[in-house]
Amino acid sequence: MLRAISVKFHLMDAISLSGSPGSPYTRKMLALLRYRRIRYRFLRRGIGQPRELPQAKVDLLPTFYLPNQHGELEAVVDSTPIIRRIEASHVGRSVIPPDPVMGFLDALFEDYADEWLTKAMFHFRWWREEDIAHAAGVLPLFSDPTLGGERLRAFSQMVRDRQVGRLYVVGSNETTAEIIEGSYARFLRLIDAHLQTSPFLFGRRPASADFGMFGQLTQLAYFDITPVRVTRATAPRILAWVASMEDLSGLDPEASDWLQVMEIGDTLRALLREVGRVYVPVLLANGKAIDQGAEDFETEVDGAHWRQRIFPYQAKCLQWLRQAYARVDGDDRKRLDSVLAGTGCEELFT
Repeated sequence: MLRAISVKFHLMDAISLSGSPGSPYTRKMLALLRYRRIRYRFLRRGIGQPRELPQAKVDLLPTFYLPNQHGELEAVVDSTPIIRRIEASHVGRSVIPPDPVMGFLDALFEDYADEWLTKAMFHFRWWREEDIAHAAGVLPLFSDPTLGGERLRAFSQMVRDRQVGRLYVVGSNETTAEIIEGSYARFLRLIDAHLQTSPFLFGRRPASADFGMFGQLTQLAYFDITPVRVTRATAPRILAWVASMEDLSGLDPEASDWLQVMEIGDTLRALLREVGRVYVPVLLANGKAIDQGAEDFETEVDGAHWRQRIFPYQAKCLQWLRQAYARVDGDDRKRLDSVLAGTGCEELFT
């Protein structure tokens, strides 16, 4: 039935996207679309996906199928720019704070979630045998729940070999494992403390950064064995928050629900210090290594040694953050600099 759906129908009826429940970015975007009350058609990767849909240049999840300048569908990936594109095309229930300072902080925290918390997600999933066996056994079933016997064993082995072999991409290794796990435990305590003051990062309505954190936590808090234990033992409040974030279509936000700069408290500043403590030094060292043509880099994170292969995409993240910072000017820049001062995040722009 699904295979007979035309590309034109996809374009005119609803936003179409393909993905998997085991993909944190898929979960991020599905929850965002529900909150925005935007009609969508979710195509489960591997189950009845129409063959006529275009292919993305890089096969990432989720893949959105959006019209280009000629009105033809094209395959688009990368959740952050897709959110900004949706902001421009769909009015109301915005997930970008209107204040330039808060808007920048939202971009910074979303980037931290997408690019640092995902290190914890990927590390925990593919580091210990218990987690590896669980993920390799279940993830293939998201694509085809009828798999069994030798087909399932072969698919699981392929997933295991491919993903364990890609741990280097997120910088997970014997040197960095303790740093990654320690940072996740601190993040849980910090976000738990903040949620006791506010239901979302920036007030009483969710921002794009909330959905970024939610996406990673759908896996860390609910799927992968070791981080689920850590989350339940450290911050059970997070379990309730993740469950409530899944569908916020019933929330009716007001403009006054956004946190104001003068209302930023200790809990949000503590989260900024965590970003500066772990993510900023890696971003800077990675960018420097790429500028120098190196293949890997070393730096100090939280007083410990960090070493990994260069990550070209995160050099783009650094560039985008610097461009976002440059767009904040005048008195807004002064307010932003005051918020960032002493967190370590200011090092991105010096």
